[in-house]
Amino acid sequence: MASKYHGPNNKTRRPISILIVIGLCCFFYLIGIWQKSGSGKGDKLALAVTEQTADCNVFPPSTLDFESHHNYVEMVETSEPTTKRFKSCETKYTDYTPCHEQDRAMTFPRENMIYRERHCPPDDEKLRCLILAPKGYTTPFPWPKSRDYAYYANVPYKHLTVEKAVQNWVQFQGNVFKFPGGGTMFPKGADAYIDELASVVPIGSGMIRTALDTGCGVASWGAYLLKRNILAMSFAPKDNHEAQVQFALERGVPAVIGVLGSIRLPYPSRAFDMSHCSRCLIPWASNEGMYMMEVDRVLRPGGYWILSGPPLNWKTYHRVWNRTKENCRAEQKRIEEYAELLCWEKKYEKGDVAIWRKNINGKSCRRTSANICQTMDNDNVWYKKMDACITPYPDVKNSDEVAGGELKKFPARLFAVPPRIANEMVPGVTVESYQEDNKLWKKHVTSYKRIVSLLGTTRYHNIMDMNAELGGFAAALDSPKLWVMNVVPTIAENTLGVVYERGLIGIYHDWCEGFSTYPRTYDLLHANRLFTLYQDKCEFEDILLEMDRVLRPEGLIILRDGVEVLNKVRKIAAGLRWETKLVDHEDGPLVPEKIFVAVKQYVVEGDEDQNTPNDE
Repeated sequence: MASKYHGPNNKTRRPISILIVIGLCCFFYLIGIWQKSGSGKGDKLALAVTEQTADCNVFPPSTLDFESHHNYVEMVETSEPTTKRFKSCETKYTDYTPCHEQDRAMTFPRENMIYRERHCPPDDEKLRCLILAPKGYTTPFPWPKSRDYAYYANVPYKHLTVEKAVQNWVQFQGNVFKFPGGGTMFPKGADAYIDELASVVPIGSGMIRTALDTGCGVASWGAYLLKRNILAMSFAPKDNHEAQVQFALERGVPAVIGVLGSIRLPYPSRAFDMSHCSRCLIPWASNEGMYMMEVDRVLRPGGYWILSGPPLNWKTYHRVWNRTKENCRAEQKRIEEYAELLCWEKKYEKGDVAIWRKNINGKSCRRTSANICQTMDNDNVWYKKMDACITPYPDVKNSDEVAGGELKKFPARLFAVPPRIANEMVPGVTVESYQEDNKLWKKHVTSYKRIVSLLGTTRYHNIMDMNAELGGFAAALDSPKLWVMNVVPTIAENTLGVVYERGLIGIYHDWCEGFSTYPRTYDLLHANRLFTLYQDKCEFEDILLEMDRVLRPEGLIILRDGVEVLNKVRKIAAGLRWETKLVDHEDGPLVPEKIFVAVKQYVVEGDEDQNTPNDE
């Protein structure tokens, strides 16, 4: 048995030993920090991209730099075949829109614009190659300059400068297009037109945050609403007026290719505070008012519908439209009758503009007869046939209550509890879990900004969240310098109504198909667990090729997912010419979820095929 007695020498040596051990620990700790600290270069990639906006010829050799606490994750090698290298597509596919191609569209009926709706190629006809930017492509002007100018080389179509020359849509000057803010129905400019609307609609009060622009043209209305803190979801078909939506997105305005046809719009019920048609040429009085009923479905109780153009002011313009007075008068009368059937109250009519307001609930509706939609799920709209039926208001207890729940003014509504959650209408989501989700995404976005220092600036203006869930990423990133298209996959929980109640915009989509946009329309793509969601639904390769199509050269990708899934993604991405990094979760290397960051290279038509960049 050891003695309990310790002599004087032991007392002396013990403090000295402790000091030596502490000293050695500190020494090795400092050595470790020095080895991992890097050179402190910061986000040189994003800075170089911004500085080279005017002359974007060669992708800078530097790559994303990460702060010392973001450790690189080594790629796990598998026995699978070596990385597949994707070839470049032919030049004719520069503006390829897989689900809106003209040749395929012309094989469908023209009745109710069916041929202008989504018609995606079958799996064996998908284009599996890289769509290159046109020669001379330049990173778009930063916002807000992009609202007024776009490089001709990026969207080389002069059709609208001729077709709409007298309407002040777009002008061609040197090597750029100029957008003077005009429109068919607002010759004095979009600002003056919006000011007229604001005399009736409480624009600027915070009560109007989300808007729908049907038949948007080049989206000048939405462009000028952005500075008033209103997000407009603009859409127009891909038709003879080439590249309307492409121009809109090039300008930095939210827009998708779309049409009011035979299929329901890809938005939830009660989504928009305001809906707008400026000479959009939609036959509102036809099909038993079906298109007005679809607008009513997506319009929030208390929301506004604005119509400018035919058939209004027909007494002045019927000869210009080559129509008789009787025909125009009858069309406007039918519109008025359908509006009354929908419980819309006319608030304004002057000249070419009329404004209706939807009742806040169904208590005051006096309908003699109406075809009420029988479906129990008015948000189940993906490829669902549009019917001439009226979506019923949610039940209320008294005549002063807003059906579906009253929203706070923006920006308070961004983090307020959405009515759909407060009323337990989203399975599995409680008030507490919603608030925890907000905290989590604030933490995630803070981590992203350490990796990409220019995130949150005008460098990344057009942003898409490919699996938006409750909109936490967009809410944490919210800034007048950017907007986020929140995509809720059709196979995920339906949370898009929550996204809109927060004052954000978004759309339903199935990522096994092409998105309704042109190539090169987004600066940044983000997705949380998207590939886990789709791993048994379709090929990762197809989703990544679609991401490459819609992303601008030198655009950024941020993915969060399990490490095994991201290793598969990373292997495919190597064949896409992306520069990639895989880093640890912000909570450390023991968390199985990782962060994948990639940058799409700048490659244009005519460039020689380049070697796949090193994947560190």
